[in-house]
Amino acid sequence: MASTQGQFLGTGRRKSAVARVFLRPGSGKIEINKLPPEEYFLTRSAQAKVRQPLLASETDGKFDVFVRAHGGGKAGQADAVRLGIARALQEFNPELRTTLKKGGYLTRDPRKHERKKYGKPGARKRFQFSKR
Repeated sequence: MASTQGQFLGTGRRKSAVARVFLRPGSGKIEINKLPPEEYFLTRSAQAKVRQPLLASETDGKFDVFVRAHGGGKAGQADAVRLGIARALQEFNPELRTTLKKGGYLTRDPRKHERKKYGKPGARKRFQFSKR
């Protein structure tokens, strides 16, 4: 869904986190919920995940990235942002698809939270068995 202003959109999801990514040609500024990634994501691994698709496609510093992330936790949001950026880059240049696909940046992680079952303390945990 490219707009007339040269903006590219990508939506990323992971667990219950959703990230809407807006990619605009620029100087390489990244904002997540109006904060730089260093302030928004406290772990270095989450901060690095955000840049992975840009580094793999050699477009780091060519785009300003604006992200609206909500839901889930910070780890899920970091993965959602990574997927959103990869999808927006693919929209910008379809030839980048092979590079992004090879790195695994276009694959949505299907793992979700498993629901609690009735008569049990959790999704899989069982109450302690007592023979007598």
